[in-house]
Amino acid sequence: MTNKSWDERRVKLRALLRELRKQDKDMSQTKLGDILGKPQSFVSKYESGERKLDYIELIEICKVFKLNMVEFDALYQKKLKKK
Repeated sequence: MTNKSWDERRVKLRALLRELRKQDKDMSQTKLGDILGKPQSFVSKYESGERKLDYIELIEICKVFKLNMVEFDALYQKKLKKK
């Protein structure tokens, strides 16, 4: 099992997180960071792969988008199946 930032699974995870944010046209990286109590760079770094999220951070991001972890995982699994 690889732990590299550019592993296909991680690339798809970052893409899903970006898509969730961009679905809300008013949700900039800055606004999301403010909601999370983090700087804009926090969002930028996890979206670009410079930073990895821990489980608690992922839960907090999901809450912003009104998703529970089961719903988020279903979206992620669907993204993994796309080629």
